[in-house]
Amino acid sequence: MRRTPLAVLALMTATALAACGDNSPAAPTEASPAVTTPAADTPAETAPEAAATPQAQGAPAKGMQGGTDNWRQVAKAADASLLGRLDQAWRMARSEAEDGGFSRQVEALGPLADPNAAQTGRIQPGPGTYRCRTIKMGRRVEGQGLAYVEYPWFACSVELTPGGDLVLTKTTGSQRTRGLIYPDTDRRAVYVGAQAWGADEKTFPAYGDKAERDQLGVIERIGQNRWRLVLPWPKQEAKLELLEITG
Repeated sequence: MRRTPLAVLALMTATALAACGDNSPAAPTEASPAVTTPAADTPAETAPEAAATPQAQGAPAKGMQGGTDNWRQVAKAADASLLGRLDQAWRMARSEAEDGGFSRQVEALGPLADPNAAQTGRIQPGPGTYRCRTIKMGRRVEGQGLAYVEYPWFACSVELTPGGDLVLTKTTGSQRTRGLIYPDTDRRAVYVGAQAWGADEKTFPAYGDKAERDQLGVIERIGQNRWRLVLPWPKQEAKLELLEITG
């Protein structure tokens, strides 16, 4: 997210007043959940070597997406359409996971798997490092793969760039993601990003460069120091993908 023109104008006005002699004055933690060991038939997600951690990239003067705060100006129409079917993805993915024999696992996720769990205030995580894990529900292709997959914990980070962008990165694991967090409503932000796969890929593609890597989802706070990235209709494997993020 970036500073708006009104904010810049206000800053310039305050500076001018100061130059003319104006003397007006300037204007509990929740414990992280325990690590869950994936089922024996869960596909392994392996962490790459340390060198695979993305290197710092300088932000251009207008930010990584040209200075806009509007995710709709960045997202492709097809991806925006899929995001509009978020409620349907929740219903179908949960139902398929539960019907596939994973009701206990889904129930154990608590608010993470509750489509109505989003809270107001601090809707996106601030700059810093976090633990994160991926949950996949539903099958993208009927009859192929598992209806529920739960991966172990990996590392994520949130960075505020010099250009004013808030960037979420899943820094470890064989399926990593990096993208921008945009404002949306009082209960959610929107994530626009792309995936890197495997230890051999040292950088992330930009959103829009590779359609099969693009990701568009929502970020919601579901507890104190606990958030989730919800990706409806991901390009691979599932009907709904969750990235749990904890401080």
